[in-house]
Amino acid sequence: MAATVDPKHLSNHHRNTLQELLHTPAGRNIEWPAVESLIKAVGTLTEQHNGKFEVRIGSHRGTFERPQHKDVDPQTVTDLRRMLIAAGY
Repeated sequence: MAATVDPKHLSNHHRNTLQELLHTPAGRNIEWPAVESLIKAVGTLTEQHNGKFEVRIGSHRGTFERPQHKDVDPQTVTDLRRMLIAAGY
């Protein structure tokens, strides 16, 4: 299990988004721009030539698509939650 990362270096906005991802039931109005900003604060987000995004948080990485609407879909929330927990958040 990864050591717990202290999120004090994050802004209030980033901490709120982190809490939403970790504690809100998947699919509950979590907006992509807020998630994108959080990822950039805790890891890297690289847009690929095919329009998908490679996300790296610690040693964990995944590929995601930008949602068609403003909110992140439940599967993306679940996948990001796993990555954040594995990275110690």
